This record gives sequence, structure tokens and C-alpha cells, in this order.
Amino acid sequence: MQPADTKPSAPRQRPTSLRQLFYAFSWLALQGFGGVLSVVQRELVEKKQWLSNEEFVEDWAVAQIMPGPNVVNLALMIGDRYFGWRGGLAALAGMTALPLLLVLVLAVVLAGLGQDPMVQGALRGMGAVSAGLIAGTGLKMMPALKDNPMGIAVCVLLASLTLVAIVGLRIPLVWVLLGLGIPAFSWTYHRIHRLGDTEQSTR
Repeated sequence: MQPADTKPSAPRQRPTSLRQLFYAFSWLALQGFGGVLSVVQRELVEKKQWLSNEEFVEDWAVAQIMPGPNVVNLALMIGDRYFGWRGGLAALAGMTALPLLLVLVLAVVLAGLGQDPMVQGALRGMGAVSAGLIAGTGLKMMPALKDNPMGIAVCVLLASLTLVAIVGLRIPLVWVLLGLGIPAFSWTYHRIHRLGDTEQSTR
């Protein structure tokens, strides 16, 4: 019997078919034109509940260090997780098919308007909105760090150093990944083993 003060965890939601997976990522791609982090987190974690917030942070971190667009990597990972290679292809098709068609149409329609001052001003305005969406999503993802084996203080320090390196010092991303990613990986590996040894010694 379960203790009276605990609740059974809700069953994890998951896509029920390749078609649902394709439609979900197609709708996600259409919502997130120009930057999809905030849309991905809302759709996959808050609405569909295919991932917990902690799982999303971990999967997004892996997707970022893999070659290729982050969200495409994430789509492939999720599709493969539920339906194998067929799911990966369905998710990839959903992420790329309709946006590709829209980009081709927009390229034809707006070919002569790229230098128009009004169009350039509108694009700069959308850039500011995209930056705000990304910042807001980052704040929503922060609670997942409380269970990170590195510890919240180290996580905040690494995030601050990354921000300074990229925004302030304009260091190329590959060097930031090597300079901060390798020490972060090593520290996490050490902490996980240390926590595992502590748990074994207390049994």
C-alpha cells in the first residue's frame, strides 16, 4: 500500500501514432518561425506533457551540442524514443516540410522588399520579441536546475560565465563549449559518482 500522504504519479503522456507525431511537430514548426525554444517548451512540456521540465532541459542540452539545428535534433530524439527510426523521420518531416514551403513562398513574394526600411524595422522588432521569448523560457526552465547533480550555485555560475563569454567577450561557441562544457561534464560526472557512493554507504 502507498502511504496516505503520497499521490501516485500521473501516467506519462506520449504520441499515439506517427501521424500525431507529424502533425504535432508541423504545428510546432509553424508557431516557432525564427526561433522555437519558447514554443517547444510550451508545447512538449506544458501542453502535451511528452517530457517533464527536467527531461526537456537535459534533451535540449544534448540537442544543442549535436551538429545541426537544435529543434530538429530534439525532434529526431523524441520521434526515435517513441517509434524508432520511423518516428524520427516523421518528426523530422513535420519540422521541415511546411516551413520549407513557406520559406520558398516568402522568398518569391518578398524578393524585392529586403532593403525596404519598413521591412528592416519590422524584422528588428521581431528580433527583440524573439529575444524576450527566449529569456522568458529560460526563466521557466530554471526550476529544473534544483535537482541537477552539479548544484544550483555551480549551474548559475556556469550560466553567467557562458553569458559573459558569448555576449560580452564574443568568444566563438565552439570554444565556449570546450572551455566550460568539459569542466562542467567532469564536475557532474564526479558528483554523480560521489552521490552514488554516498547512497550505497548509507544502505
